[in-house]
Order: sequence, then structure tokens, then C-alpha cells
Amino acid sequence: MSALRKKFGDDYQVVTTASSGCGFEQRKKKRQRFVDKNGRCNVQHGNLGGETSRYLSDLFTTLVDLKWRWNLFIFILTYTVAWLFMASMWWLIAYIRGDLNRAHDDKYTPCVANVYNFPSAFLFFIETEATIGYGYRYITDKCPEGIILFLFQSILGSIVDAFLIGCMFIKMSQPKKRAETLMFSEHAAISMRDGKLTLMFRVGNLRNSHMVSAQIRCKLLKSRQTPEGEFLPLDQLELDVGFSTGADQLFLVSPLTICHVIDSRSPFYELSQRSMQTEQFEIVVILEGIVETTGMTCQARTSYTEDEVLWGHRFFPVISLEEGFFKVDYSQFHATFEVPTPPYSVKEQEEALLISSPLAAPPPGNSGDKSSTPDGPEVLEDAEVTAKLPPKLQKITGREGLPRKLLRMSSTASEMTYSLGDLPIKLQRISSVPGVSEDRPAATKGTRPGGAEPISKSAVDLPPKLQKLAGGVGGRMDGHLPPKLRKMNSDRFT
Repeated sequence: MSALRKKFGDDYQVVTTASSGCGFEQRKKKRQRFVDKNGRCNVQHGNLGGETSRYLSDLFTTLVDLKWRWNLFIFILTYTVAWLFMASMWWLIAYIRGDLNRAHDDKYTPCVANVYNFPSAFLFFIETEATIGYGYRYITDKCPEGIILFLFQSILGSIVDAFLIGCMFIKMSQPKKRAETLMFSEHAAISMRDGKLTLMFRVGNLRNSHMVSAQIRCKLLKSRQTPEGEFLPLDQLELDVGFSTGADQLFLVSPLTICHVIDSRSPFYELSQRSMQTEQFEIVVILEGIVETTGMTCQARTSYTEDEVLWGHRFFPVISLEEGFFKVDYSQFHATFEVPTPPYSVKEQEEALLISSPLAAPPPGNSGDKSSTPDGPEVLEDAEVTAKLPPKLQKITGREGLPRKLLRMSSTASEMTYSLGDLPIKLQRISSVPGVSEDRPAATKGTRPGGAEPISKSAVDLPPKLQKLAGGVGGRMDGHLPPKLRKMNSDRFT
């Protein structure tokens, strides 16, 4: 404890997997698990009806999946029945031929020598099947039916041996027991790692032989209801433990800590320390790999319920450097210690960060601002529209002589353009009108009091509303003048 506090500080406290309390233990009601800690799935198939015949269609797999006591019983029973059946066939041949009554006649040649009752027929079959061959009982050439039965016995014996011995060999070589030397931590932990809230658990390999191509996967089992009202019991969601980065491919030589980063794509995005007390879920961990010694695929499983996930804990380090090697202390494999961890969910933390950000906060109001006047909102709206215009149109709309309605219509038509060359043809003609260009003088002595220049004949192409507004600013349009007046007007400004 003292060494740990010197290394990590006084805020850290080592805890074991056993729950500790002030003189008492808080006992929670044990709820049903989908997968036990040892990896056994608590699922029973019932009401199969006529589907049970499917088990007989795959008889070999059915026998392998049976428990050992049933396998031994079937093994002994099959051989016993086969031996008794074949012994009965040899006795029946001797009985039909009359060999049992003339077994001691030296001049008579029986089908099988020295077979004169059922025990002797049984011994003959065992000697033949086991290829012992004592030499006292043997088949003769005077019995063709015995030769045919001998061939049938050899074929049947080979089939029975191959089936039962193969079944027992597969049963014994199954890599299920290899999973017994693969360890999982008794608890999972949630704490900060690399600045992110992370779910962690630990895996270890007790053998010196490696697990080739070891891969780990995690499933979240949680009941939920869809927006359409459908209830999904034990809905399976994937927990990313490094699939995109390759971190799920393990080099399992020493104990490893598996991490799941809780972000916006995680099912635990809204999980907090307080909500975890009311949530019900189960995390199923699946570790797969190839056994190095046998080359067979092994799978180990475990699960963590919500009361086995410790908030604000971290696993104790178990690897230390010795002289010439690294030592793993499995006595601290399940041990955790407390670390400072925010009790809020990742969603709550992101929302709090947005609220406290200065970019999201509105600018402070001013009592003397124009927005407080009756025309304030309209002025702000005009300023926002003008800010979206290109620079040349901003100069045009900045003139005080143009009506506000014309400014709004021009800004609406050109707010998505960024240069004069990208504007529509009609707006390019408007910008080239001498009365609104800022490159030329805004007003002369010969102009009207309104300060408007004569509008070119390109204004005829404007919409009706703009034609009326343009006519109200610059006077009568050239398009409506008689030919002589249009000629005089053009000569005047050339």
C-alpha cells in the first residue's frame, strides 16, 4: 500500500475484487446471467417437436457433444452388443450344422473346430476380433457360410472401431480444457485513459505455449424497445475493442488490458456513474485463438454484469523487470485501485464543454445598440444579408440612395455568388449601370435631385418589380421613350 501511494499518490487506493464495506456487505439480488463466468451459456432449447430427428442426422457430433459419462456408457454398450451378436451368429451356424453334438468326434470336420457351446463360440469371436489367435479354435474350409460370416465380422468390427475410437479421440482432444488456462479479470473497470473515458478488463495466459492468432471480441447484451414498439430481449450490440486499429489481434504472452473507448459511437455514450446503478446489461467477452501444440481452435468466454463494472478504478500492474526476464505476478491479476474519474457520461461532458465554450456563448448585449430600437431587427437582418454579398455588390448595396427593398432583392438573387464573373447576366448588367457604379462620379450638376443617372436600355431585361423600382430612382426608362428621344438621350451622354 505504501509503495503504491508513493508511486501513484495519496488519492489512489488499492482494492480487491471482494466488495468491502463498513462492517457489512451489501448483498445484491443475484440476477440471471446469459453467460456464466466460466463461459457456459445458460440457454436451454425446448419444445423442439419433430426437430429432434436432426440430432440423429449428425450422430457423430451428437456423440461428441455428450457428457463423458454418456460417452463411456455408449462405448461399452456398443462393443458388448456387437460381441454378443457376432458370438450368437457363430453359435447359430454350429447349431444348424449339428457341430454342437459331434464336437468330440475325431472323424467329423466341423465349421469351427472346438466350438461346442455358446461360451466357446464367444471366445472364438473375441480371439478373431482381437487377432489373438491362440490356435485352439479355428475355422475350416468345409464351411462356406462361416467364411462369409468371417468377412462380415471383419468389416463390421472395423466400422465400429473407427466410429467409437474416433469419437473418443475427438472428445479427448477437444480444446475446451485449454480455455481453463486462459484467465479473465473478475471485474471490469471504467476510468480515464489518454484523456478518454474507457472501459477496461484484463486477460491472461497461464501456459508457456502461445495462442496463435488470438483475437478478442465483445458483445453488449441489453434489452431495448424500438421506436415502433417492438421489444428486443437481449439485443446484441458490438463493442469496439480495436477492430479498426488492429488492437483486437493479441500477442498473448503476458496479461493484457483490453480497452473500449467510450465515445459517441459507443453504446455507453450516455452511461454515467449514477445511471449505471439502474441499468441492466451484460458484456460478453469472447477470446479465440489456435492452440500452438495441437493446431485446433480454442474459444474462451466470460461475461460482466453491471454490478461487476467498477467506476473510477484501474488495474494494478502485474509485470516487473527482473534480472534477465520479466516476471508476472498473478496474485495481483484481479486487483484494482481507485483513480479520480468524472462521474458524468461522455454525452454530459461534451454538452458541458459546449456550454462553457466562448464560441458558443452569445455576445453581451448593449443598451445603446441599434437593435434596441424599433427598427433594430430589420437593420440587423439587412446587415446579415449584405455581409453575404460579394465585395462589388456590397459597395452597391452600401449606397444610401437605393431603397431598402431593392437592396434585399439584389442580395437575395446574388447571395450564393462570390465574384462578379459568377453572377447571372441580369445582375452583371445592373452592376454596370452608370448610376450605381462607384468608379464613376455619383452625381453631376445635370442630374436630377435624387442623384440617379439615366438607366441604360439593359434595364428592360429586369423583372417587373425591379423595372418599377429602377424607374422610381432614375426616372423614365429608355425602353419606353420614343425613338427620337432615345437618340437624343444617347447623344447627350456620349
